[in-house]
Amino acid sequence: MPEGDVLRLTAERLDAALRGVPLVRAELRWPSAAGVDLVGASLREGVAYGKHLLLRFDDGRTVHAHQRMEGYWRVHRTGTPAAAGRSAAVRAVLATEQWTCLGWHLGMLDVLRTRDEPRLLGHLGPDVLADDFPDRIDEAAARLTADPRRPLCAALLDQRAVAGLGTIWTAESLFARRLWPWLPAGDLPEDERRALLLTARRLIGRSVLVGRRSGLGAVEPAVHGRHHKPCRRCRTPIALGSTAGPGQRPDGAERAIYWCPVCQAPPAA
Repeated sequence: MPEGDVLRLTAERLDAALRGVPLVRAELRWPSAAGVDLVGASLREGVAYGKHLLLRFDDGRTVHAHQRMEGYWRVHRTGTPAAAGRSAAVRAVLATEQWTCLGWHLGMLDVLRTRDEPRLLGHLGPDVLADDFPDRIDEAAARLTADPRRPLCAALLDQRAVAGLGTIWTAESLFARRLWPWLPAGDLPEDERRALLLTARRLIGRSVLVGRRSGLGAVEPAVHGRHHKPCRRCRTPIALGSTAGPGQRPDGAERAIYWCPVCQAPPAA
């Protein structure tokens, strides 16, 4: 599933393509939004909150999208074959006279009043990439321990605790702090929880900066996706577990967690 860095870059690219210019084509191919007419409206801003994309228009409406596991957006020059958007996998077409934005394989799409966004997002924790995240760090640290016995890896993935982290940046942040992924969240002192969250912000923020220059996915992970490959610190083969435990393989309910058994050894009993 795309994480907060991908959503931030996606929002920036859609904003650059559509902002301030009236739409000449708008097709929302989703049952609850199919009858919405946005032609003539202009994008005021495109932003991301966690893994949610928000396209705010000057008529007071917001197009809200979630990409789920397979979704993505592409920008093409209007009038080119690539901009036609005829595929059944295209769920959204938003176009100005110059640029056409296509939402492929989206997992959620709806339209709401911009002023109603808090109702949609109010259950989420602080956005790890938001400008105000450092001011909300104590709140995020407290949310991580809503269930003190829950493993750190599961707590970081809970969007109600902190919004924007997925399996990649959860694994990378825990590795950077040398933390065993299954340490109960409540066992980590508050100052170390804050340090972990700020590390996550630094890593995912660096991915955004690199992505602006080089494209999505330009940062090579240290542990995520490197099962059996040598740890870059100690050369121990990287292990694969899941949110259910270090010896469990990911399935439909449990998320993959990559880790180094030496650098991230469990705490001594």
